[in-house]
Amino acid sequence: MKTEDHIALHARTIGDRIAVIDDQPGRRSVTLTYRELDAAVNRLANALIELGVKRDDSVLWCGPNSVVTLTAIHAARKIGAVSVPLPYRLTHSEASYICEHSDATVAIVDAEYRGLLDDAPDNITEIIVFDNAEDARLADDDIDYATLPDDFSSPPAQLADEATRLMIYTSGTTGVPKGAVRSIGGAANQFGALLELFGWPGTNVVFLTTGPLYHSGPSGFALRSMLVGSTVVLQRKFDAEDWLRLVDTYGVTATFSAPTPIRRVVELDAEVRARYDTSTMHTMIANAAPWTTSLKQAYVDALGQESLWEVYGSTELSVVTVLEPPDQLRKPGSCGRPAPGVEIRLYAEDDSIVDEVGVPGEVFVRSAGVFETYHRDPERFSEDHRDGFQTCGDIAYVDEEGFYFICDRKKDVIISGGTNIYPAEIENVLDACPAVNEVAVIGVPDEEWGEAVCAVVVKTDPSADDVETMTAIRAFGREQLAGYKTPKLIRFIDELPKTGTGKVLKRVLRADHTS
Repeated sequence: MKTEDHIALHARTIGDRIAVIDDQPGRRSVTLTYRELDAAVNRLANALIELGVKRDDSVLWCGPNSVVTLTAIHAARKIGAVSVPLPYRLTHSEASYICEHSDATVAIVDAEYRGLLDDAPDNITEIIVFDNAEDARLADDDIDYATLPDDFSSPPAQLADEATRLMIYTSGTTGVPKGAVRSIGGAANQFGALLELFGWPGTNVVFLTTGPLYHSGPSGFALRSMLVGSTVVLQRKFDAEDWLRLVDTYGVTATFSAPTPIRRVVELDAEVRARYDTSTMHTMIANAAPWTTSLKQAYVDALGQESLWEVYGSTELSVVTVLEPPDQLRKPGSCGRPAPGVEIRLYAEDDSIVDEVGVPGEVFVRSAGVFETYHRDPERFSEDHRDGFQTCGDIAYVDEEGFYFICDRKKDVIISGGTNIYPAEIENVLDACPAVNEVAVIGVPDEEWGEAVCAVVVKTDPSADDVETMTAIRAFGREQLAGYKTPKLIRFIDELPKTGTGKVLKRVLRADHTS
């Protein structure tokens, strides 16, 4: 069943409304109406068709927030292709893995990060480069986005079915990134009821991207806001005072944020914050990592409690729970009640269903927003599936009012600055370092980032100098890991604590190294 694409619908019904604003300091501001955005989406969609992209083919895009990255997401969606974001902070080897594993044939990349695809595998046959500065380098076979034909702006002949797909890579406990495939759009999903809960329909939503669009949270809520014809204001890369400027200039009413950006906003001098009007903010969606009670209090003092919402979810499970503004300080530590259209079950270790108040169990979720499978790894999806419910391994309990509390996180994941970092991936890299005999990676508390990556290492040479060994390990890690994955802390130990079967006891390491 085919339905009218919502960007095309907005172009036909509210075509003069501003759809997107790209206002970057030091750059020319770009503003597109819905009519202009639809033409840009059609132009890129038709170019993708000309390059041989068919329904369910993967289309990879890479770059900081911009009009073209947003256009690329919509263009892939409009023709039924699978949109695959490639984080621009990755190393060449990490990027190459995703390029190959995604089976994409076409990549759309910001000129600033064109070099990330220098070692792209052979399956990437076409690269479209955009936002090309005069001194930027284009390979001989690159396609300049600016030269795409204007007559491509008519609606493409190849249109998506009712629901299309998105694939976001999330690292796994095996250390290998996994492509989580989900359907987006379609009448069956729960987003309509969620937007109703936020009060977005019938209002003039102005959504600001607080964080990169390659993350599922910022992109997911930006795209959901466009379902109701919102204006999306793009911040290329986060800066606290510039964030306030954008809120003030455009009357921003909604955003989604990890704790780190908002901590930087509220920590600005009161004199700086007083220069900007933030009274228009209606929906601050807190997520990506838990906001501490002290941060929530600081936000409430600066911007007011009535705008502060919190959601709990993941790339795989989408939005699971919602904590509404009146409960933010009343229910410290809670992630809220089930979101509209979401069913939650807690399972004990013996597979029985937990139905007692205050008793922890593994969180399993059923909703239309849950992802469909892992690309090339359906067995892993099945492992985390039970009776029609899916899990990511989080442990929670529920109180007498139906509010959920997460008491342990999935499989030792580290959440730093709102980004999920998986220890096994780092351990696999550092294990090959000549200075490392054994290594275990854990998260330790960090005031700015929430958690920092800590590598607990057994040295190959016990007599080696600690400082020199730390330097060697960090240098080795930086060659293969993105900066945010490289251990901030390295601590040495004579022997890793293990079970009788040889499994490292990370709970013991956390107890010993997080104080």
